[in-house]
Amino acid sequence: MQNQLTPKQMRLLRKLYDEGKTIEVHTVEKTQDELADELGITRQALSNHLKVLKELGYIRTGRGFIDLTEKGLELLGERRGDVFVFVRIEPTKRKGIYERIKGLRIKRVYRVTGDVDLIIEADKSQLDEILEEIASMDGVKETNTHVVLEAF
Repeated sequence: MQNQLTPKQMRLLRKLYDEGKTIEVHTVEKTQDELADELGITRQALSNHLKVLKELGYIRTGRGFIDLTEKGLELLGERRGDVFVFVRIEPTKRKGIYERIKGLRIKRVYRVTGDVDLIIEADKSQLDEILEEIASMDGVKETNTHVVLEAF
């Protein structure tokens, strides 16, 4: 696919990436008709509410999707801060632990080189649950948790 893009298109993609901001979203995979029915309102009323929420930056909408933005999550009290959990694993147990960790409620997991094997990125609200689950895994040698205080 990349070969089908012009150099200007590739330059535009790179510029968008370089200047873009990573945000967390929660995508709703329902039609607006379904949402209106579930809320007991008309499709037109839902459309008006979505327009206001979009203008305030709480959601993003497009053809076939509605995203709840990071700003919307914060308003709902669902965004409580990020944590990074550094995990050291016994070499012979890595593969099994990788699979189990993928099943946790985490944002991302990174397999890295250096003194640790994995870096788990998660929401602080899930920290106790994540640490309890990791501690129960046979082969985890050590965890070290870092809570983000501020992002620049």
